[in-house]
Amino acid sequence: MERLSLEMIQQEAAKAHSLQELRIFRDQAHEELQRHLLFARPLDWNRKVNTLHDAIIRRVIQLSEAQLVRESGEAPPVPYAFLLFGSGGRGEQTLWSDQDNGLIYAEPDNEEAKAGAERYFAGLAQRISANLEEAGYPPCSGGVICTNDQWRKSAAGYRRMLREWLENPHWEHVRYLLISADVRTIYGDPGLDGAISGEIIGFIKSNPAMLEHMLHNTLHHKVSIGLFGQLIKERYGEDAGGVDVKYGAYIPMVNGIRLLALEAGIRVSSTERRIQELMANGHVDQEIGRDWLEALTIALKLRSMTPYQMEGSHYTTRGKLTPEQLTKERITELKRCLRIGIDLQKYVKSKFAKR
Repeated sequence: MERLSLEMIQQEAAKAHSLQELRIFRDQAHEELQRHLLFARPLDWNRKVNTLHDAIIRRVIQLSEAQLVRESGEAPPVPYAFLLFGSGGRGEQTLWSDQDNGLIYAEPDNEEAKAGAERYFAGLAQRISANLEEAGYPPCSGGVICTNDQWRKSAAGYRRMLREWLENPHWEHVRYLLISADVRTIYGDPGLDGAISGEIIGFIKSNPAMLEHMLHNTLHHKVSIGLFGQLIKERYGEDAGGVDVKYGAYIPMVNGIRLLALEAGIRVSSTERRIQELMANGHVDQEIGRDWLEALTIALKLRSMTPYQMEGSHYTTRGKLTPEQLTKERITELKRCLRIGIDLQKYVKSKFAKR
């Protein structure tokens, strides 16, 4: 497993004939990638980690389809796409990622075909989710998962659901919209997820006041730095003295960049790509954009350094750096990231307040 390349990751996952083989490969790759974290460029390392997850998830879906063919002779009745949301949708998963996913399929021709498609994809979703869990991916605790029929619909069904959320933008609906904005097709028809991103961006273009509703959710998570530049640390429990990197550094940055990208009509889901598009199209000054890329790089690296543990057969983390990890050098780096995060939130708030 030495010197894992993107090509090797994809080839090894594609060769797996069973979930057991996939899980062994994942554990070996996990160990290898973890060993090289401190010596790699964070964005390159992140791409390699997400190539690993993508390759494993694709192979799980292929194996799940094949299981259904062997058992019932059924194949997908219409084109479909398997979707990732959250950090998977952004291509920013850690090594211990869970399942944030959905499924979208083309509209069947008639009511009978519609009922058949619903039945088939419900069964396929159950099989994929169970197999992903066996491969080491626990289900999303928030219910954003293909076995939940809210996140498994035809393209027309997704449009109707999104329109309902857009026209009734209370807190929970806006939360779902922002989750949906980070969509990415990992397997199947790559054109189907346009029903999701297109509906959201098209509505915002016609109804820019929607951005104000999204702003409240976007600024919900505060950056973990105090008024006088001190780190805001965990006060109680087993994480006391540590710092929440996920919700105190990474998520505030992701949220701010996402809102700017939605306003600009940018459809890519990666935070890095969104920043690059904002810079390339003149939506943000180059110097500011470079600062955001620097902060994202730090946040991704530190998030991947948080300790993890095994819960059953799953890798999990609480997303917090321990007091022992907060060396002088790391604190300096983290504070740089957090100051840029504060400036980003001020930038976003000022931009949309002017509207």
